[in-house]
Amino acid sequence: MNFHRVHVEVTNICGLACSFCPPKNQPSKSMDRALFEKTLNELKPYTKTLAFHVMGDPLTLSNLASYLDLAYEKGFEVELTTSGYYLTKTPFSTLFHPAVRQINISLNSYNKNSLNMSFEDYMEGVLKVCEEKLKNHPKPFINLRVWNLDEQFSESTFNEKLFHSLEQFFAEKIDVDKIYKERIKSLRLASKILLNFDSYFEWPSLSSTHYSHSACYGLKSHIGVLANGTVVPCCLDGEGVIDLGNIGQTPLKEILNSKRSLDMINGFAESKAVEELCQKCSYKDRFQDTL
Repeated sequence: MNFHRVHVEVTNICGLACSFCPPKNQPSKSMDRALFEKTLNELKPYTKTLAFHVMGDPLTLSNLASYLDLAYEKGFEVELTTSGYYLTKTPFSTLFHPAVRQINISLNSYNKNSLNMSFEDYMEGVLKVCEEKLKNHPKPFINLRVWNLDEQFSESTFNEKLFHSLEQFFAEKIDVDKIYKERIKSLRLASKILLNFDSYFEWPSLSSTHYSHSACYGLKSHIGVLANGTVVPCCLDGEGVIDLGNIGQTPLKEILNSKRSLDMINGFAESKAVEELCQKCSYKDRFQDTL
């Protein structure tokens, strides 16, 4: 069993309260170094890529570089996903650490918070990182995420302002109407800098009224490890509802071969969601043409 990536929640602290994210019910926690090292050792046979994100923002960690050092030492590549609010507080040496293969910046987080930061200050941090990448760091990709498209064009005013800022910096025309009409997934702004588009989605919840059966990429292309060591089948289970076991206490091989894990894998192979949380997840329905 090999995974395209494993989501390792080095911290579940985000520092924001985006309206499109569910409230965090788990206690605030960062993964201690001993558990992190054990997690890496357990993951080595299963993946080469780590995504430092489930619910938290890794850039809130003042010692993020030490986690990257250990990941690099053990041969992993890392994806960093951030709201962008902490870019100016994070040294370039950390953002462009040799372990980092990709930086994902969720631009649509800006207008879904009420923090004391102007749009211009926010974008200055984002664009300085892009500028540093283009000048000095050919390796990592930067994905600028705009995951707020919907049928009501509810964020069109913000998006036009955002795209204007990007157009000025990159000298690239961004056709807003075409993006909405043709549901374009990404645009290349510069070498290894992409503008990604997607729509809002509903986070899976046991209280959701949604119900469906289908296959899923959970336990197929990825799994997650929460800050407390709980192994979950996908990156949308930030509360550990589907607790497959704790990687700090049980070998990952045993966790992945447990009855609960195998029942999920076999169910998805037959387009059946055996777990209640999966049945109430609408996100999995997006992938039926690709599975």
